[in-house]
Amino acid sequence: MQAQHVVRVGQVIWRMCGAWGRAYAGRMTSPAAPESLSPPDGWRTFLWLWGSQALSVIGSAIAGFAFNIYLTQTRFPLAEQKPQLAAALSLTALAWALTATLLAPLAGAWTDRHDRRRIMLACDVAGVALTLGTLLLVGSAATPLWAMVVLTALMGAVSTFHGSAFDASYTSLVPRERLPRANGMMQTVWSLAGLVGPAAAALLIGVPALLRENGSGPAWLSGLHDGVPFAYAVDAVTFLVAVLILSRLRVPSPVRREGAGRGSLLADMRFGWVFIGQRRPLLALLLTFAVANLCTSNLGVLEPLIVKFGLNGDWEARGGTLQGTLATLAVVQSVGGVLGGVLISTWGGLKRNRVLGVLVPMIVSGLSFAAFGAAGTVLGAAAALLVMGLTFPAMNAHSQSIWQSQVPPELQGRVFSVRRLIAQFTSPASSALAGLLAARYAPGGVAVAAGLTLAVVAGLQLLNPALRRVEDPALSGYAPSGTD
Repeated sequence: MQAQHVVRVGQVIWRMCGAWGRAYAGRMTSPAAPESLSPPDGWRTFLWLWGSQALSVIGSAIAGFAFNIYLTQTRFPLAEQKPQLAAALSLTALAWALTATLLAPLAGAWTDRHDRRRIMLACDVAGVALTLGTLLLVGSAATPLWAMVVLTALMGAVSTFHGSAFDASYTSLVPRERLPRANGMMQTVWSLAGLVGPAAAALLIGVPALLRENGSGPAWLSGLHDGVPFAYAVDAVTFLVAVLILSRLRVPSPVRREGAGRGSLLADMRFGWVFIGQRRPLLALLLTFAVANLCTSNLGVLEPLIVKFGLNGDWEARGGTLQGTLATLAVVQSVGGVLGGVLISTWGGLKRNRVLGVLVPMIVSGLSFAAFGAAGTVLGAAAALLVMGLTFPAMNAHSQSIWQSQVPPELQGRVFSVRRLIAQFTSPASSALAGLLAARYAPGGVAVAAGLTLAVVAGLQLLNPALRRVEDPALSGYAPSGTD
């Protein structure tokens, strides 16, 4: 019965997204210079958009952390269930990553053909429905794991459509000179979510136990095994707030240049591949990120396993708990991310040779990940994750600035979606491989090998002559052709 409900929810969501997109589609054939896209109040609109989506991201971080606790402590609490836990963590991460990655070209083409604000609205509404569906499932002891996998996959699909529209939208709002600051703010959002999410989730999860201990509260509330459903309820509310704020904003969608006719959806999906394939430096940068994602996208799978089976002696000796240790590590890493995001937002990043702002932090990130896997104490693991968190904002903000300067705004939906696919196609493999290896070997050893591999590859890329040309102005040239 629950399985049929999950499938029906998914079908309704996709019909809704398609109907909304078709209703607000329009032919984009009139010319517009990139400078004219930023309205006079564009920065203010961006701040509202940034704030509303930041709230939604924090809500999703709360739900995501709660889901890991649900799998680790409720579904597979026993030490002999390590293989099942590793499989569950890997399958859910794989479902999200596969759906989000494989649908990226379609999402990008859809973004460039339709109203970007309406796409984001539809996806936020879909996020509410999926979150409430997951809330019902985690509250049932008989929920099959495959149903969780299906809902996670649907959320990955919604996320890639929303992300494509969002990434291509704020360059239409923010003046070019403020883009580095906006990119730093966007990186800060993810780190802030990692900082607030685990702490808030841990607090919500512990509510029923606290009520039982004090002998207070309604019987239905104190009778719950844990407060995981509360985390999903908060996530649903943040989606609703994002919908309400976005419905009041005006987000311009750029138009195609003259001579670039509106071809088929398949041609639009192919266009991003052609654009990137003709620019070897951009492709080299993407393949470097593909290696980085292969090495580090497994953190969500490995971290709970390392804490439970590698650091357990340390946190048990200190009177800690699995839940508290996981929250501590997640918060510390996010503190590093927030500090890094504030730094890049204030500084604005490198103005020249920005590829160094990508590769040098990537090397440090790889070494930090290896140190995390080798750590024998919670303090050592936290220090490694703090440094790792510091590197992400600089790495991603410099990369985003390079792409925004090299891709015309009206092409960013198609090109950025293929960019996301190429850079992240290794993420599903990373999650699956980590689950398989961690089930047989020490999870910490897997992290050490992955981190050292990343550091070596990023170091070698410093010597790649193609990457040194990635900011060549000639790369941004675009001449309409039959591919579009």
